[in-house]
Amino acid sequence: MGDIGKNAVKITTIPEQEVVFSLYKSEDKVYTRSVSGLYNNWRWVMVWVTQLFFYGVPWLQWDGRQAMLFDLDGMRFYVFGLIFHPQDLIYLAFLLIVSALSLFLFTAIAGRLWCGYTCPQTVYTEIYMWMEKKIEGDRIARMRLDDSKWNTNKLIRKSLKQFAWIAFGLWTGVTFVGYFTPMRELVPSLLQFQAGGWETFWVCFYGFATYGNAGYMREQVCKYMCPYARFQSAMFDGDTMNVTYDEARGEPRGSRSKKAGENANGLGSCIDCNICVQVCPTGIDIRNGLQYECIGCGACIDACDDVMDKMGYAKGLIKYTTQNGMDNRWSRQQMLARLFRPRVLIYSTILMTMIVGMAVSIYYKPDFRLDVLRDRGVLARYTNDGKIENVYNLKLENETEGTRDYDLKVTGLPDLAIRFSDNNVQQIKALKPFEKRNVIVEIQLPDGETRAGSHKILFEMTDIQAKETIKEKSVFIVPSN
Repeated sequence: MGDIGKNAVKITTIPEQEVVFSLYKSEDKVYTRSVSGLYNNWRWVMVWVTQLFFYGVPWLQWDGRQAMLFDLDGMRFYVFGLIFHPQDLIYLAFLLIVSALSLFLFTAIAGRLWCGYTCPQTVYTEIYMWMEKKIEGDRIARMRLDDSKWNTNKLIRKSLKQFAWIAFGLWTGVTFVGYFTPMRELVPSLLQFQAGGWETFWVCFYGFATYGNAGYMREQVCKYMCPYARFQSAMFDGDTMNVTYDEARGEPRGSRSKKAGENANGLGSCIDCNICVQVCPTGIDIRNGLQYECIGCGACIDACDDVMDKMGYAKGLIKYTTQNGMDNRWSRQQMLARLFRPRVLIYSTILMTMIVGMAVSIYYKPDFRLDVLRDRGVLARYTNDGKIENVYNLKLENETEGTRDYDLKVTGLPDLAIRFSDNNVQQIKALKPFEKRNVIVEIQLPDGETRAGSHKILFEMTDIQAKETIKEKSVFIVPSN
């Protein structure tokens, strides 16, 4: 018993410790390095194209008005020479379908072209990074500036950057509101502090959104907020062009001198310089394979090609290629031959059908509207001179910017006659721009001309100036004797 007591092990109870798991992962700031090359040039081409359109169109005039204006108060939407009304929302549905199909098509062909070159988040981030580089310097200079203590130089540069960012964001907000309030009225009212509450709110809101998203959130929007990054893989296949690292050629990677040669010491072509990571706007390493964070901008291709050129190696260690092309070592011609595969052909056919259909529909869209409603209170009645009479309410709408006259004709039964209320045919004349008018017409038929029952008739309204005709179906009731 004594020995047992000497050798006994004392067991101590360790108090439980609370373990806290955080669902938020802190992200390091991405300092992008400047890059030049083919894909960088294309990105800036798209920046200029998209922004010249966005900032320039509200200042264009068309027939004495703003070329593109969405007049919510007047419920009219001007798109250059076209005028749309709330009844024309079908065209908005067409536009959304065409946009979705275009996204599917371009993604199936070449991955995230939209994200890399024309997405507003990408475009404005590119502009904001350009301003940042001009004011604070390139990658190393910005990193040193952020790590340094506050001094006069840092204060001036940071203040100047904030001023440029905020000014650009506010002007973007002004331009956005300018599509809903005439720009030539909006700007003077803002400068004189006489703008309405809603205009002021949306200028500030859109400006702040641009400032925050492009100035600070940047890649976080693409990685966490944009849903497209999550479902893009469903639109990829083995023949989709993507930014791809040639692992078979590049590995094993390792640094070496230029004189050592491309495959010295059994190394691959990648010299492990990490420049492809430094130029990436989302901060990923493309050498780890295709990742949902990759927006397909091609910055790493330009950077790697520049390094390969300096080392005297063949370009294309990182390139646009397909998974099948990489696995089978296909030539570019062989990969392009797979471009017209069933998925692409189906998308293209549907897309072209939708575009042509929408264009034809808009081209033949009449500039006035006619709705025919029967007077259901009295299906049919006899007049004093023994004729059968049906009453209809015509709803006319002139959708043009000029005064128009119309002509009315009814067909479908022989000897139909039109009688306007108070015998005033001027009720369908001189409709002012965008005027809506209700007109009561009485359609008469001699008794005994046709059998009793419901008969189809056709109202034909013609714009006298434009020679356009709208046809609306209705019915004429002949009572039984």
